[in-house]
Amino acid sequence: RASHFGSRFALTLGSGLAANGLVTVSGLAAGIDAAAHWGALEVDGPTVAVIATGLDIHYPRSNIALQERIIQQGCVVTESPLGTQPSAFLFPPRNRIISGLCRGVAVVEAGLRSGSLITARMALEQNREVFAVPGRAGDPRSQGCNQLLRQGAAQLETIQDVLEAINWPYLKKIDYISAEGNPGQ
Repeated sequence: RASHFGSRFALTLGSGLAANGLVTVSGLAAGIDAAAHWGALEVDGPTVAVIATGLDIHYPRSNIALQERIIQQGCVVTESPLGTQPSAFLFPPRNRIISGLCRGVAVVEAGLRSGSLITARMALEQNREVFAVPGRAGDPRSQGCNQLLRQGAAQLETIQDVLEAINWPYLKKIDYISAEGNPGQ
């Protein structure tokens, strides 16, 4: 249920971070996760997808082509054995792995009951940076981000916000990418 803005922002974030030598790590979910992965891939950057299923299970099915591309250019990680089907109880452990692999976690859009908020909480427990994109008041897709900002998350408006927070050199500017429809296709 990502908005057009959220998908474009995630695509640009993935591209910009990859262009500056950082690895994009996400959960291969439809929407924001997929856009961030596609962004990294579009600039030939590395990306890591952490999945909750077995490596032989494609979930969501809409991301089969993306998962295959990540296997060629990045890495797909899971702690689930082959044949493991998607189940709600598998996603919080997946989110723990995502936050554990990262120096910082960026939340682009999130409702109040979003798995992204679980990842952000785990990142804080692991002493990682947490970034949130401010959203429109009253938009259910922004309530989680706005809550994170009230709780002290770093405001994320540009790639430079991330790079400065982790003391990473700014190597290459990526202009805002306009993605109509599904990024990467």
